[in-house]
Amino acid sequence: MAKTIRNQFDKKLTYESLMKAHYESRKNKSCKKDIILFNLKQEEYIKYLYNELKNETYKHGAYQIFYVHEPKLRKIQKSRYIDRIVHRWLVDNFLYDAFVKQFIYSSYACIKGKGMHNAAIDIQKSMKHCKRIWNEYYILKMDVRKYFQSINKNVLYSIILRKVKDEKLLRVIREVIFSTDGENSETGIAIGNYTSQVFANIYLNEVDQYIKHELRVKYYFRYMDDSVIFLKTKDEAKEVLERIKKFLKENLKLELNSKTQIFKSKQGVNFCGYKINEYRMKIRNRGKKKLKNKVKTLKNKIKEGKMTSKEAQKYLCGHLGYIKYANNYNLINKLFIRDKSKAQLLRGGSFNNAYASNPACYREYNYAPNTNTNNGFRPVL
Repeated sequence: MAKTIRNQFDKKLTYESLMKAHYESRKNKSCKKDIILFNLKQEEYIKYLYNELKNETYKHGAYQIFYVHEPKLRKIQKSRYIDRIVHRWLVDNFLYDAFVKQFIYSSYACIKGKGMHNAAIDIQKSMKHCKRIWNEYYILKMDVRKYFQSINKNVLYSIILRKVKDEKLLRVIREVIFSTDGENSETGIAIGNYTSQVFANIYLNEVDQYIKHELRVKYYFRYMDDSVIFLKTKDEAKEVLERIKKFLKENLKLELNSKTQIFKSKQGVNFCGYKINEYRMKIRNRGKKKLKNKVKTLKNKIKEGKMTSKEAQKYLCGHLGYIKYANNYNLINKLFIRDKSKAQLLRGGSFNNAYASNPACYREYNYAPNTNTNNGFRPVL
């Protein structure tokens, strides 16, 4: 269990720690107008921010609001750059270490060394195990209704109060939590804030602990507000669902949305952008469409002279981390050109692990089927 934070604010509030937060905040965003302007007088601005925090006069600024479709309409609240430095400073120096250590193992969002790929792989491993011990079983898939907009600020702050006993630090945390005003000022945190991902995890850690330690559910996995549970019978799944609904409503003031459902394991489960069953993991159609559109956009930018082919390839190669775990042979063949001297990309030594089931691969390619040979590909651009 992580230690309670006491008398740490003044020790960690330094010019150097704020400058480091600035450097981290501007990574891969140096060409943005607000960051360029900040960089021109960064020493002056950092000293100003240091004095604001030290003198307890720091006030969070107003938000710039815009909307994105990913894939549904989302309201994004963008804070001032100087506030984003404070967010980074809070997370890196206090919140992450204080709270992440108490999270359950099967919580995957915004945690170093975790992520969507690990969640999908662990789910598939557990599905194989459940298949062996139960043969047929049921999947309870849950999704919190309008999660970020529904987080109760007072409840969130009360959870943080259990771990943080430093009054100066609490003042800044409270300033960030209550900086947003919506239709209901008691609920909702800004989706665009760096702190919001950590706050969201801290909030749902309450139900994680309840499911694992009170309900004693073994096969439970969560990525942000999406979660999956494997249970032996449908009646057991219904009972667990009702108890979770009650806990969410009474303790966190949250509700599950209409996408929450119970179904047989043979249907597989959609999670973290993959369609997963015991034997295959494929990218969902929505993800394939999004990836194809990105390739198309990059090609157009190259034609217009806005981007070089090398830059586009570098950008697209970042998506290999997403598709290399999936059994999507045709998609990979379409988006990537194979170097004939290196015919393997994915784990298992082939596109769809077909070689792994064929002993002839040892003779033809002279490698063990489980060897990772992740090279020999470049994007088709």
